[in-house]
Amino acid sequence: MIPTPGTPALLVDDVTVRYDTVLALQNVTLKLEPGRVCGLVGTNGSGKSTLFKTIMGLVRPTSGRVTIGGATTAVARRRTQVAYVPQSEAVDWNFPIGVREVVMTGRYGHQGFLRRPRPADYEAVDAALERVGMTALAGRQIGQLSGGQRKRVFVARAIAQGSPLLLLDEPFAGVDTTTENALTVVIRELAASGHAILVATHDLAGLGRLCDEALLLQRRVLVHGTPDEVLRPENLARAFGAPPPVDGASTTAYAQEGGR
Repeated sequence: MIPTPGTPALLVDDVTVRYDTVLALQNVTLKLEPGRVCGLVGTNGSGKSTLFKTIMGLVRPTSGRVTIGGATTAVARRRTQVAYVPQSEAVDWNFPIGVREVVMTGRYGHQGFLRRPRPADYEAVDAALERVGMTALAGRQIGQLSGGQRKRVFVARAIAQGSPLLLLDEPFAGVDTTTENALTVVIRELAASGHAILVATHDLAGLGRLCDEALLLQRRVLVHGTPDEVLRPENLARAFGAPPPVDGASTTAYAQEGGR
């Protein structure tokens, strides 16, 4: 269900988060419209994962509010309006569960109490697996996959959920160039079909290809604008402490090291 016209897919309104005495986020505001990809950029420890968890309702803000498609986070999750792919999944890789079954868990919100899949669920799972190029490995045990293949599977699970808002926390971490390129194409296709996507990434060189807009975070919003605006040396210096190298590979490594 895509939000009605005029309703942001995501609104983070003046959100502050504290962990005891530690200030994790300060007065963060973000509005994301349907059909847009927003890149979330910042050093390790800048609050990116905290922002995702706050949007999902896993962390309660000290002040401010979050709405998804005009609804509270709790309501949006019940309506399966938001799908979340965290940096790492708490998975027992030795557990005998296959790729198709993992992706099917994304359909639980559409199933009844007994969670019996219906034809529409199987169709959504098959379509998601095909979209990320994992159809041939649908019967493989999840622990037998490479890191990049596992990442594709969990993105497929989010796609199968059918949510208008997708939150992707470092989907390119630990994957090869082929997987990164494939996921970039998938993300752009999803945006073209009306989904809103918030994606944390260290790949500054690929930011313009991936995103329509970007937000530079250092516990607070430093810059929110086009990728070119965010990538201006003076803006990156505010977040990373010094302007990064100009070549793509070094720029990515620079971001991962927090500018040091």
